Amino acid sequence: MTLHLDRRLLLKAGVLGLGALPLPGAAAMLAARGFTHGVASGEPTASSVLLWTRFVAANDSKLRCEIATDDQFTSVVGGGEVQAHGERDHTAKLVVGGLAPGRWYHYRFIAPDGSKSPVGRTRTLPQGEVSRFGIGLFSCSNLGYGWFNAYAHAAGRDDLDLIVHVGDYLYEYGAGTYPSAKELVPGRLIQPDHEMVALADYRLRYAAYRADPDLQRLHQRFPMIAQWDDHEFTNDAWKDGAENHQPESEGDWAARKAAAERVYREWMPIADKRYDQFEIGSLATLFRLETRIEARDKQLDLGAALAGQADLTKTLNDFRAGPWSDPSRTLLGATQEKWLGDGLARSTRAGTRWQILAQQVIMGNLRFPLEATNWVSPNAPEKARQRAQAAVAASRAGLPFNLDAWDGYPAARGRLIRQAQESDANLVVLAGDSHNAWANNLSDGASKVGVEFAGHSVTSPGFEAYAPQVPAATIAAGLRAANPGLAFTDTSRRGYVSLELTPDQVTGAFHFLSGIKERATTLAETRRFSVQHGARVLQGA
Repeated sequence: MTLHLDRRLLLKAGVLGLGALPLPGAAAMLAARGFTHGVASGEPTASSVLLWTRFVAANDSKLRCEIATDDQFTSVVGGGEVQAHGERDHTAKLVVGGLAPGRWYHYRFIAPDGSKSPVGRTRTLPQGEVSRFGIGLFSCSNLGYGWFNAYAHAAGRDDLDLIVHVGDYLYEYGAGTYPSAKELVPGRLIQPDHEMVALADYRLRYAAYRADPDLQRLHQRFPMIAQWDDHEFTNDAWKDGAENHQPESEGDWAARKAAAERVYREWMPIADKRYDQFEIGSLATLFRLETRIEARDKQLDLGAALAGQADLTKTLNDFRAGPWSDPSRTLLGATQEKWLGDGLARSTRAGTRWQILAQQVIMGNLRFPLEATNWVSPNAPEKARQRAQAAVAASRAGLPFNLDAWDGYPAARGRLIRQAQESDANLVVLAGDSHNAWANNLSDGASKVGVEFAGHSVTSPGFEAYAPQVPAATIAAGLRAANPGLAFTDTSRRGYVSLELTPDQVTGAFHFLSGIKERATTLAETRRFSVQHGARVLQGA
């Protein structure tokens, strides 16, 4: 990108409260001109795709878009004009229709001065019978913890057709918080250096993340279906608040939530629906769910329930029978639940082979092993030790350890599972959030319901950060022994998941990068698990 300072843009930055940010990072980024962040595409259908770019100038700019069947643009088949508005942080999005199904296209934007964006590549969804389709699944990319090697590895592949990002695309924390100054990888500084709270903060953080070349390359080569999780807002968000939002110092939650959602829509290649579905021919229906800010009830706090209680057993039993089992608690809300149930039924009636839920948090049941209190390092924060002790106590009482996931909303999960059963769905659930790799078999008692591929993080640390002295194999064995539905877990390495869909089988491959402290795309290992159509149980090793 071109970096030359413009007085009017710097004045605008001052109005937004950013004028005092230090050079060269924030102010230079704000003063960048032209096509500053490459191109992206998303939300494909069989005949259309949404195209994105950012073009910064002193005023609003009318861009021309071209989409062609070749990267030299000798055969332009569509396009249009779109405004890059300053009030939308100079981002521009255009839906181009009239395209052929299941086809790769190339696209670019042309500015009023004749300058051109990088050339992007995108693909429409197929129609009719589909023999194969490839998906890359990503979540939890914290820039400060390391390089986005998972993005770089996937961007170099030619067997993927679509990227699905299920959240924590970026993180809200200020410098020195998560990661700490000691954990920060050199060269991976964030902007702004404080927690993002206001509209201008969110915009600058996206600009900092989207300057990463590997993330830009991933967007440039594949269409993406994306959904936020909590850190695009702030940690452990729910409809009326968040664990990391303090109204007394950070203002009204509704205002912060609105700013975060606005900026996400500015910077991501998405339309305006909070949840939606996408048809991959007769092969699969992909449902993109929203589990955070639409209707989620506040997360339960087991630690608070246990605080000051003398009779631990009675307290845990009361918690399990009362708040935890409350049938009114929801992640999706009644409207989205009905939409999903109707969609599952329509998909199976149409003969579609697979029903895929692209959503944010783990659906499988996960309890903490009883021996896990011995896993936590003596040097771990006191909060980590307390959480481990509470998780083991919960496990003894038949309770899960992560109440921010579907495990914290068992009645809502039960309703979804019944919908899948009643529609005879071949359910494949995709998730992120936990930073660790999980392959789960989903069941209702003895009845098999479907499978889950819950991906590990791009960079964010997992279990290994709290129990570095315990071998990863020991942790995995303990977790599998405590959770009969858990087919596989790895809690020590970063990477991503790829899925290969065929009419008879879905295979999920957990790709583990050799590391994230240096920029490299070497894989340490790949583990594959498959589900046969109609079997609803994972096979693999």
